[in-house]
Amino acid sequence: MDKTIQEGWKTVRFNGSTPKVENETIAIEYPMTVMINGEEFATMVCTPTDVRDLVIGFLASEGMIRFFDDIKSIQIDEEQGFAHIELYKSLDDYEHDHSKRFIGSCCGKSRQFYFKSDVQTARTVTTKLTVTADDCHKAMEELQSSSDHFQKTGGVHNAALWIDGELVVIRTDIGRHNALDKIYGHVVENNIRLTDALIVFSGRMSSEVILKISKMGIGIIVSKSAPTDLALKLADDLGITAIGFVRKNKMNVYTHPFRIKEATNISLE
Repeated sequence: MDKTIQEGWKTVRFNGSTPKVENETIAIEYPMTVMINGEEFATMVCTPTDVRDLVIGFLASEGMIRFFDDIKSIQIDEEQGFAHIELYKSLDDYEHDHSKRFIGSCCGKSRQFYFKSDVQTARTVTTKLTVTADDCHKAMEELQSSSDHFQKTGGVHNAALWIDGELVVIRTDIGRHNALDKIYGHVVENNIRLTDALIVFSGRMSSEVILKISKMGIGIIVSKSAPTDLALKLADDLGITAIGFVRKNKMNVYTHPFRIKEATNISLE
């Protein structure tokens, strides 16, 4: 039984003005509460796959860990919806408040909004990786064709890690941020080198998405969807090449086009 979908949801489906009752397949929404050192830290709503990756990636993204070895133990109780994490450090050792915004400068332009943890963990990306436009389209096509879950429900986001011409990790979730955290968690636990990696992504490029890939140290994001203005300002500041609307042999390069080989000499200044 596929625990990520619910089959047989009766739905009135219209074809023009003609209604018909059919069974629909729906994406499952699943709450997971993260307990750190016995204290409740956060509750995430997610797709119940690769939950261990999600929790580890979330902790790394929030600045609670830098390396997998920072975790003393991790136990996932999927039946009850709890992740029990023991860290070597006490929570009192962390200057952390993920519920409040901090207005400040990460890269010197003083215009972005960050969580406090983002100020501590977001960093300018300096990767020298370059790719072709064809690489971007092939990566997106492979991501789209690999998602059986999306084809069944249309209700999830997909993210993939592309290295040396291959999608090496693919993760799916109802939340686009969760899909990225699942990638991040796999990277942290397996100590994957990201110097020559890019992210292929089905969802909208928001500021949170750009911040997450900056924390991973990845310099290129290839998305099927649109960006927001704040996302592009962040991408520009953080040295990230943001590529959107990658569809049908077309795409838009919004920031740092020098990483696309056909656009190496084009300036957006």
